[in-house]
Amino acid sequence: MNVIEFIREKRENLQINNAEFIAKWEPKFRNISDIINSKLANTLNNPWISRFSFFEDDEQPKGSFPEQTPEAKQAYDRLKTQLGEETFVGEWHTIDQDCINQFAAVTGDNQWIHTDPERAKQESPFKSTVAHGFLTLSLIPALTNTVDPDNNPYPDARMAVNYGLNKVRFPFPVKAGTRVRAHSRLIGLTPMKRSIEVVSEMTIEIENSKRLACVAETVIRLYY
Repeated sequence: MNVIEFIREKRENLQINNAEFIAKWEPKFRNISDIINSKLANTLNNPWISRFSFFEDDEQPKGSFPEQTPEAKQAYDRLKTQLGEETFVGEWHTIDQDCINQFAAVTGDNQWIHTDPERAKQESPFKSTVAHGFLTLSLIPALTNTVDPDNNPYPDARMAVNYGLNKVRFPFPVKAGTRVRAHSRLIGLTPMKRSIEVVSEMTIEIENSKRLACVAETVIRLYY
């Protein structure tokens, strides 16, 4: 057997072995993949609050409209009239160096661009320390007054749950000592049996700037 024939025979044997391996194990890998995808989809589509039967929403097929409780339907009908509208403009709030330092201490993010004013003045292109992007994001509840018990935007809801975010961007940094304020626009509603999923576009405006500090889509669940 010459060298060419030897190589050809080995290649053919390898192809046969690969085909047998794939035929044997591919169904098992596919089954494992299906199980993982199913678990992941279940995790992403069901909030932790669903473990509490009092606030449980019955699963309904996609695209269907559930039979809502009177309280949930009344709230949904009211909110539906606000779709696409700006529903809130907040007061100006100053993000000072003390606020930035406290956030850095809590999160462990002590980069000099946030916490060292002297170095930032010398080396930063902004000539100032800047707030963490996640600090700006975390201020959304305070900037929109949703944590103010005396000014509850959903007074008829038994409970409001922060379900998450669809997307977040930080177009421009916030210099220490700068004032910001929040704007909220209602962009999505999903009715459920005893609750409503509310999606709002939040924009954080920087005083005297055309650039925004943060643009985020927030998702909350209101339970009735």
